[in-house]
Amino acid sequence: MGRPPGLSVRLKLTLSYAGFLLLAGALLLVAVGVFLLRQGWLQTNEAGAVRVTPGTLFVQGLAPTAAAVMVFLLVFGLLGGWILAGRMLAPLDRITHATRTAAAGSLSHRIRMPGRRDEFRELADAFDMMLAQLEAHVAEQRRFAANASHELRTPLAISKTLIDVARADPHHDTGELLERLRTVNTRAIDLTEALLLLSRANQRSFTRERVDLSLAAEEAAETLHPLAEKHGVTLETSGDIAPTSGSPALLLQLATNLVHNAIVHNLPERGTVRVRTSIRPHSAVLTVENTGEQLTPRRVATFTEPFQRGTERIHTDQAGVGLGLAIVKTITEAHAGTLTLTPRSGGGLRITVELLAASGGEA
Repeated sequence: MGRPPGLSVRLKLTLSYAGFLLLAGALLLVAVGVFLLRQGWLQTNEAGAVRVTPGTLFVQGLAPTAAAVMVFLLVFGLLGGWILAGRMLAPLDRITHATRTAAAGSLSHRIRMPGRRDEFRELADAFDMMLAQLEAHVAEQRRFAANASHELRTPLAISKTLIDVARADPHHDTGELLERLRTVNTRAIDLTEALLLLSRANQRSFTRERVDLSLAAEEAAETLHPLAEKHGVTLETSGDIAPTSGSPALLLQLATNLVHNAIVHNLPERGTVRVRTSIRPHSAVLTVENTGEQLTPRRVATFTEPFQRGTERIHTDQAGVGLGLAIVKTITEAHAGTLTLTPRSGGGLRITVELLAASGGEA
């Protein structure tokens, strides 16, 4: 944004200090004059003219002294104001330097201003916190872009290899080739749709409506019930009506991802998935827990990162794209909710999503 040049803040403060000193000096001289008039050293006649009294000699000596004092106050105000303004505004110079450094692309620089807390240091601390969050966000976005590029490159490279094989060997079984190409293409489409969904949730570009989490959980469980039966997983749903406010499509995707993840990451046989909804004083809660291998808190903490896949996934025919729980986390954050992953003592995982409860009059 282009702005016309103007006076610096330091010069404005300097002129302000000097002006206040001159005003104080002038008021002091006026007060002295009033005092002399009341003491009778200066008197006026009926015509308004000043009548000289024996104190005239004192007044005549006071005038040049007052002028010298005013000149001294002006010089002192300018020099002192310039120095004081420089010391007071020094923190702003450090903040300005940090801002320009960040604008140049370096987000690792920090102000770290020493001293006791004041307005400038609070501003510097807030700026340091903003830089730290921005640096972490940019690093996460770069890591996500690199991982997404790698994930998208894999199916494209496989497709290219299959096509090259077919061209080199015209008598190769085209049915098998087409089936493998279909599988690879389906995986690429699923990954692209997951990335678009993740981007939509990140942008929070949706209209909020009243949503019952229990209905979303039931629909997700009903949709995935055939998959659970195929792999011998018992799917149980229970709970209360849990109204919240948000996007029906995104919250249904959240519930679907949770149930699907619970089915895929389970015991090889006789596994169980429990889906439960509940209502709290100010929140609606969806809990999905499953049986499975023993997990550690450190390993569970990585499950919501993009492209993280369980190394012990049982059902390899449902490989997924590694964005299931990452999408759940993003949707939860977009709805101002909290996502909690807790390893179960007997093996498996408990995932809890807590969202703000919908108000009674919300449509």
